[in-house]
Amino acid sequence: MNMELSNNTILITGGTSGFGFAFAARLLALGNTVIITGRNSQKLQETKQKLPAVHTRQSDVSKPEDILSLYDQVIQQFPDLNILINNAGEMRKIILHDKHDLSDITRELAINLMGPVRMVQQFLPHLKTKKAAAILNVTSGIALSALPITPVYGASKAGLHSYTQSLRVQLKHTTVKVFELVAPGSSTPLNDKFRQDEGFDPTLLMDPEKIIDQAIKGLKNDTYEIYPGLARVMRIMSRLAPGFMLSRASKMGGKALFGH
Repeated sequence: MNMELSNNTILITGGTSGFGFAFAARLLALGNTVIITGRNSQKLQETKQKLPAVHTRQSDVSKPEDILSLYDQVIQQFPDLNILINNAGEMRKIILHDKHDLSDITRELAINLMGPVRMVQQFLPHLKTKKAAAILNVTSGIALSALPITPVYGASKAGLHSYTQSLRVQLKHTTVKVFELVAPGSSTPLNDKFRQDEGFDPTLLMDPEKIIDQAIKGLKNDTYEIYPGLARVMRIMSRLAPGFMLSRASKMGGKALFGH
């Protein structure tokens, strides 16, 4: 039985911009109750003004104590919660030749990988009590083939891709369906910092609304791994010509990658 995308109660992490905001807008329009999280209270207020029906919670997925508090708040107020979308993410250019603080260098792992793993672990017992439930993890085409200028981000998304596949197998005999949106590059704030980089091609960026359209379609059709646009090409090329893919990706960032 395919997913029904109305009359659900849905929690979206990182819902104030990019994919999270687009998901919230579309899912509200389809007749769902939607709760979003974010680290910035002002951005949450601005999102509430744009989407009056959305419910907001200030929470940082990189902090276990925030996840515990979020769980208590959400389950108490929204006991019908049955869909979790792990969308919150951060992407940084990191030149590994440079000096980096050891706690900061792993920040993307804490947000992009450890955050979803902890969110799932905390919310899974509740989701399993529902007749129909789902988890959607947002990864990236970079999970399939490295982009050397974003080494920690790539590692976090590759890890989340692997984890999601394992989660799907382990939940096979439950009521919880496990989806993955393998997103291509898109015109979201996540990619704004790369626009001036050598080798960056803005024409390859996909409209986030179109990506979410395909994600919604994938959810409705029980397409467990959703590859919109160029992500589908990357999936094929990462298998057929991985060396070519890495060589192309290595041009972004230019000489900065190879030392000073």
